[in-house]
Amino acid sequence: MKTRVVPYAFVAPAMLLLITFGVLPILVAIAVSLTDMNLAGLGDWSIVTFIGFGNYAELFADRHFWQAMANTALFAAVGVPSVIVLSLVIALALNRSQSRFFRVLRSFYFVPAITAIVAIALVWGYLFNTQFGLFNYLLSTVGLPPVQWLSDPVVVKFSVIWVAVWRGLGLNVIIFLAALQGVPKEYLEAAAIDGASDFRRTVSIVIPLLRFAIVFVAITTMIAWLQFFDEPFVLTKGGPLGASTSISLFLYQKGFSASEFGYASAGSVVLFVVIAVVVVLQLRVRRSGHVDD
Repeated sequence: MKTRVVPYAFVAPAMLLLITFGVLPILVAIAVSLTDMNLAGLGDWSIVTFIGFGNYAELFADRHFWQAMANTALFAAVGVPSVIVLSLVIALALNRSQSRFFRVLRSFYFVPAITAIVAIALVWGYLFNTQFGLFNYLLSTVGLPPVQWLSDPVVVKFSVIWVAVWRGLGLNVIIFLAALQGVPKEYLEAAAIDGASDFRRTVSIVIPLLRFAIVFVAITTMIAWLQFFDEPFVLTKGGPLGASTSISLFLYQKGFSASEFGYASAGSVVLFVVIAVVVVLQLRVRRSGHVDD
């Protein structure tokens, strides 16, 4: 009997944390999304009214919600492939040499991931400054007009994506570097003896062996970009005219600025469903691809 209980005893703390901070908040959000709870309702629960799917109906009729969803889709469509490709390319380049310089350079790429977002926003805010920023100064040196990096409704989307991609490279580079350490040297040496070039060895041997790492990075990166919040919040507050408002920032504005907790909870449930569907689709694609192999 004891041997049967011991495994559950080891798993119990992790399961307790998962239920407390993972499952329970989702259930609470679902319950709150069916009410008209606001800031006053937190102080007096008797004034909270059950309204069923009213919040969802209002949410799906809100053009600002759909604008935020479209922005988030664009952020993910551009940002996720950019992060994966750039991280993989940088990791492959850093893995080619084991010198002290390259070991230091690996640490350098991880710095953005551990730097405070406020400091990042301060630095990039100066870089994007229309009048005194470095980017517009460089454009002026080649005779190009200044760009409204954070004021133009179209350009601002790619400006915040740029910052987020730069910030998100570090962790994924480390993951790919760790995966590259597991590539058998014998395969590469055999291919080199057969006359395969570096490019051919990378494409035909290294990248296929990194499939699990690539899938892992793709899933975690997609989840992060669907919850995209920090960069638009600190750089633009979602402006101009909601052009850089992500769905997470939209929910923050509704929940914490407007105190519409029921409405924001409905949006968070929708976001949870979207993330769950995307992750399941990614896992099914990976499984089907594995079966075909």
